[in-house]
Amino acid sequence: MGKKKINNKITVVLISYKSEKKVLDFVKNIPKHIKTIVIENSNNQNLKKKIEKKYNNIFVYIRKNQGISSSLNYAVKKIKTEYFLQISPDIRFNFKNLNYFYNEAKNLNNKFSALGPRFLNVSLKGHKQIDPKLRIGSIKAIHGSCMFINKKKYKEIGGFDEKFFLYWEEIDYCKKGLNKNLKSYQINKIKVKTQGRTVITNDTTEKRKLSNLLIWHFIWSKFYYHKKHEGFMITLICFIPLLIRTIFKILLNKFLKNEIQLQKYKYRFNGLVSSIKGVESYMRL
Repeated sequence: MGKKKINNKITVVLISYKSEKKVLDFVKNIPKHIKTIVIENSNNQNLKKKIEKKYNNIFVYIRKNQGISSSLNYAVKKIKTEYFLQISPDIRFNFKNLNYFYNEAKNLNNKFSALGPRFLNVSLKGHKQIDPKLRIGSIKAIHGSCMFINKKKYKEIGGFDEKFFLYWEEIDYCKKGLNKNLKSYQINKIKVKTQGRTVITNDTTEKRKLSNLLIWHFIWSKFYYHKKHEGFMITLICFIPLLIRTIFKILLNKFLKNEIQLQKYKYRFNGLVSSIKGVESYMRL
């Protein structure tokens, strides 16, 4: 597929939050003929000026941080192309692979929720992938750090659930697609690597706060996802053992006076209880 055709068919989407360096490093590799949208959620006006002064194909939108789902839904409203690639700035990606995404999308007649790459440096336990011997294969969900999506199918699926602030939004999106007979597929020929967290901070206290924030959102979103698709009572029964273990860990670390671990399990407990009560995903830095 030629440059002109890619230009008319695909938009790249980046979500930025306190990740100026990674975003600036990432956009250097985006071909100048590829339309790109950056949603900046930490009010970094300097990032917007730096990018739009240097690149004619990249547009930065400053927004109040309302989470990944909200940012993606906002970005899609700005997209005029048939497809978009939502990708995290901490992913090493060869943009020649856009051809493979595009061709596989056409081979599937656009009957998919999302397409994704093979990740090279992730744990097998925490990151499910298809058989490496396959060229392409269906998978439960595409990892949210690199998703190739057809805009019409995105609308048909209903976009991303904005109740998710962090985590599980891509799993929910792919699940909703599967309910409409739109599977998700991993393409093994497209290979990517992650390069650590997107949010950059050198302050130890801030790192700990961020870690606890992620713990809170992960458990909140996990319970909400299962409640949404499996019902409240079934989900509650399945999560009771985790709730009990978390309470035990809180008591144990309080006795041991391990403040770091104590805070970790307190955040997990708070996130889970908030989700059980139906409280919205409110925790922020």
